[in-house]
Amino acid sequence: MNLQSDDFELFQLRRQFAQDASVLDARWKDLQREAHPDRFAAQGAAAQRVAMQWSVRINEAYQRLRDPLKRAAYLCELGGAAVNAENNTAMPAAFLMQQMEWREELEDASDLSRLESLSREVIQARRVALEACGQAIDQLQDFKTAVGHVRALMFIERFSEEVDARIDASHDAMDSADRGQ
Repeated sequence: MNLQSDDFELFQLRRQFAQDASVLDARWKDLQREAHPDRFAAQGAAAQRVAMQWSVRINEAYQRLRDPLKRAAYLCELGGAAVNAENNTAMPAAFLMQQMEWREELEDASDLSRLESLSREVIQARRVALEACGQAIDQLQDFKTAVGHVRALMFIERFSEEVDARIDASHDAMDSADRGQ
């Protein structure tokens, strides 16, 4: 193992967006076995510290590779197009309009069925954005375009969490009402 390797090299995977989760999981387990500090107990504390550092590096890479959004952002960075979401908030007008419509719909949603409908719509938008991001990265090698999809996905993920929180709160309110009867 080489500390200078990127996550894909470390895991011996092709540098691409599309990844087989079972291959990734198996490779993570193999790497963890190789670097586990207990394997280096006889070699002393220094060897165990190095093994612990490797274990942390492997886990960080695994977390980045297994999450499609993090993997896409990482690939964009490796491709020379950093996402810079905190500095660059420009988005296409159509996406900004979609965001505003979703926000209004979430604000106006007064029942569980409207929230669940919105959730399905957001899940579908996430699926479409992931496909577009994968195509921009894997087929087109167009990392600048992929950055736009990654930034859209970041919003979609956050918004989806808000919708889920509202759905959970709605369920909790219904459960409380049921218990109160």
